[in-house]
Amino acid sequence: MDIHLISHLVVFVMSEIGTYYALDFGGTNFRVLRVQLGGRRSLILSQDVEQRPIPQHLMTSTSEDLFDFIASSLKQFVEKEENGSEPSSVRARELGLTFSFPVRQLSIHSGILIKWTKGFAIEDMVGKEVVGLLEAALVRSGLDMRAAVLVNDAVGTLALGHYDDADTVAAVIIGTGTNACYLERADAIIKCQGHLITSGCMAVNMEWGNFWSSHLPRTSYDIDLDLESPNPNDQGFEKMISGIYLGDIVRRVILRMSQESDIFGPVSSRLSIPFILQAPLLAAMHEDDSPELKEVDKILKETLEISEVSLKVRKLVVRICDVVTRRAARLAAAGIAGILKKIGRDGSGGVAGGRGRSDPEMRRTVVAIEGGLYTRYMMFREYLHEALNEILGEDVAQHVILKVTEDGSGIGGALLAAANSSSSVDNVQLL
Repeated sequence: MDIHLISHLVVFVMSEIGTYYALDFGGTNFRVLRVQLGGRRSLILSQDVEQRPIPQHLMTSTSEDLFDFIASSLKQFVEKEENGSEPSSVRARELGLTFSFPVRQLSIHSGILIKWTKGFAIEDMVGKEVVGLLEAALVRSGLDMRAAVLVNDAVGTLALGHYDDADTVAAVIIGTGTNACYLERADAIIKCQGHLITSGCMAVNMEWGNFWSSHLPRTSYDIDLDLESPNPNDQGFEKMISGIYLGDIVRRVILRMSQESDIFGPVSSRLSIPFILQAPLLAAMHEDDSPELKEVDKILKETLEISEVSLKVRKLVVRICDVVTRRAARLAAAGIAGILKKIGRDGSGGVAGGRGRSDPEMRRTVVAIEGGLYTRYMMFREYLHEALNEILGEDVAQHVILKVTEDGSGIGGALLAAANSSSSVDNVQLL
């Protein structure tokens, strides 16, 4: 598993006043954000967010075409400020770039794209420095803006989580994809040994979606999904717990049942379409509480073209959704518990924890979470909490708070831009 170490990243605004921007780019949509800071910790005076889709043809075009489109959209967003009551700043605007693709981080504001994921295939950009390409597009657009930081979604969420609550020690993304990061003591990181580190801790971006282990409970459905995916033998953990894959695991189970029995009637051709059953549909069937499971019946008919199935079969579909979702949630909980164990916050009395499992004054521990699978899928969320209680034990789990962080990946990027801006060196605190 690759671990990217980002020096000096976990710095948080204490007294900065001003307006900062963020570009959150991690898939087929991107968000542009503007955050106005009020000068005290946890005081965000206002925030504006716009989401825009990336045209399909730009996903396989050139880096210049892609970033020219993004820069143009960002300029339009900024011009709304210029037309408002707030005057423009004489200095270059500061931008936090949240870029959620595999990157080899070179510094706090630079990194090289390792490979594309999520349907992108812009060949000329692989191996290129990301911030430089964006800033060149900003120059071409005539927008005076500087990218102060380059982060991914998990680190951005950690930044906002810690800005709101000083007890935040980790962040987890559980949505279409998944990732996690946490705060680690700099002296506990092998790659930092021998280097001068001015901060007492660092953000470790785990890229845990790519975790592989013989202990992962993979089934034949997982193996087939992996082999038939665009990235076989890659992102193994993500393929078992994230939103983009869970519905397809359910589809594969139903397809095999349909092929081996007649309980669903004739085999529907729709069952052979990858990713036709997306996470919102999975959740809708799983959480259908109507006596006749009408939502299940509707989705089977409209999405999978399976009709006239009995209530017993509909209950079977709900059971399949339950098994797949419960496994995913429990694996995610195990990942969170693993982080807490690594930093001594699992009650075992580790080096960083400082207290034993029976100590009534065990430290409060907050994990910031972002992602629709967790925030909008009630059963997934309940199973995750249940598993975390089982793993940690209730005495420890009561001190662990999973806190939803709205727009953390983007707003966190703006906060880090403020913390690392050219004008705020004296206004931040290194943690």
